[in-house]
Amino acid sequence: MIRIDNDHTLVAERMNKTMERKTKRQLLIIDDKIAIAKIISVYLSAEYDITYFNTPVKAIEWLFNGNRPDLIILDIRMPEMNGDEFLSYLKKNGLYKDIPVVVLSGEESSDIRIKMLEVGADDFILKPFNPMELKIRIKKVLR
Repeated sequence: MIRIDNDHTLVAERMNKTMERKTKRQLLIIDDKIAIAKIISVYLSAEYDITYFNTPVKAIEWLFNGNRPDLIILDIRMPEMNGDEFLSYLKKNGLYKDIPVVVLSGEESSDIRIKMLEVGADDFILKPFNPMELKIRIKKVLR
């Protein structure tokens, strides 16, 4: 059904744009450096709705409030709670264990990368990173 409002513009067009916005997948970025979130937003905000927190504790509060992202981008070294603790918590929780996680970190240790992948990370990307590579990897994880 198409309605026409008072100034004769198609309301359906506006409704379609609203539906497009609602159908965007949501990314949750957890990193103590806001610059990382800003870089990711520049490259991905056209395709994804992005929510950012600088600590995992704030992200857990957001999840407890009924929010559910399609994917989480997670740093490892952060205040209050490290990314590995957050990932362990997430994967042990029945409500959130199926949310894919891409770790984005400057940790170069192979042992740490292996640990994160064993705990449940779906991918691991080293900082500094190429935003286009991140974009492709996110698409692959979300298939």
